[in-house]
Amino acid sequence: MTLQNLLGVSLAEIAPDRATVARLLAAASRNIADAKLAALSAENRVDAAYKAIMQLSMLALHANGFRTLTSKPGHHQTAIQTLPKTVGVTAEQVIILDALRKQRNVADYSGDLVPESAVRACIESPEALLVHVKTWLAANRPELA
Repeated sequence: MTLQNLLGVSLAEIAPDRATVARLLAAASRNIADAKLAALSAENRVDAAYKAIMQLSMLALHANGFRTLTSKPGHHQTAIQTLPKTVGVTAEQVIILDALRKQRNVADYSGDLVPESAVRACIESPEALLVHVKTWLAANRPELA
């Protein structure tokens, strides 16, 4: 699979720009900080961490000249699963990020409680992804960093 193969199916082409990258980096950083707030419920902390994962996944697509077609179902899953193609995230990392997506969905749609272990994983994952994306940008798209 290439990103080009997904055009019109789940992705559209866009012109990357530095301002959007900066906004997404700042938003992801804010959401990571919010996820660390012990005063928030575990569910809200996971939700904030997951938002950071999505913002970084969307940034990775954006930096490569793509965006998800939000009118199509599964655009969150697409954004996460394209990370190996966009910024070289490993398959193992994608499995973890996708598991966190599923955990967040269970909490959102069923009202299930989120265990503290999931909160810790959900905070560590976007922090690592933020470092990875910043490193990738500096090496591969410095004009957007």
